[in-house]
Amino acid sequence: MIVERLIVGMIETNCYLVGCPETRAAMVIDPGDDGDKILRRIESLSLKPAWIVLTHAHADHLGAAGVVKSAFPSATFAVHLNESPWLGSPRLNLSAAWGMPVKAPPADRTLDGGDAVSFGTLRFDVLNVPGHSPGSIALSASGVVFSGDALFAGSIGRTDLSSGSLPELLQSIRTQLLVLPDDTAVYPGHGEPTTIGREKAGNPFLV
Repeated sequence: MIVERLIVGMIETNCYLVGCPETRAAMVIDPGDDGDKILRRIESLSLKPAWIVLTHAHADHLGAAGVVKSAFPSATFAVHLNESPWLGSPRLNLSAAWGMPVKAPPADRTLDGGDAVSFGTLRFDVLNVPGHSPGSIALSASGVVFSGDALFAGSIGRTDLSSGSLPELLQSIRTQLLVLPDDTAVYPGHGEPTTIGREKAGNPFLV
């Protein structure tokens, strides 16, 4: 599996390019900003995006979705069904409150827990992990999970934003993420990668 992390935007969001090494089919996760940078890296890796997936629809995770979708119109743009209305609303995606209103295109498809995202030889299960936002998802495959803003290295996502819930987030992490094997690599929405085992053993929010 090809996993490329790009740090984009002022809030330093992690955008991931996830590719099948056999077919070069790929998924773009959280194209939050710096669309030209994302497109250049896709080209340099000879990837062919089949999916553009948001782990949630806050502005720092969707700001360059339109740029990537325009470059790859056949790619399926997807977000959790609870946050599809946020894509075109700077108020709901919080960009209006930050003074930099942005919109993303309408979703081609909405996702929910139990769905799968498949491309090339790869398949990712969609896990519902609400708490940071009501439509937060993680994307899990054997040995790897993209956790969005649910679980970070040594921390967890904010719950003081609109529609956040600390009890709900902790429940999501414990029932959806910490049940994964300890050696599962965790690629979060911000910051450095970690593992499930490391977070179970030392994350101060989870003890």
